[in-house]
Amino acid sequence: MQLNEVYSVKTIDRVTVELGETVDRIFDLAIGMETEDGVIWVHGPGDDSVIAFTPLGIGNLQALILMNRDLER
Repeated sequence: MQLNEVYSVKTIDRVTVELGETVDRIFDLAIGMETEDGVIWVHGPGDDSVIAFTPLGIGNLQALILMNRDLER
């Protein structure tokens, strides 16, 4: 029996502050990520939803940010 190892997630707003990036940049990077990469959508009442990241997802975002910076040079 496999148990889910995710114990917490951070919203995109929290992650942008921690990584010193903009919401738009993080969203653009995250839109191509899959659940296996550590990204999930949290749905609230009505049509409200927010993208959130597991610790693995934050690590993957950091790698994507570094790769994109290298490409921009």
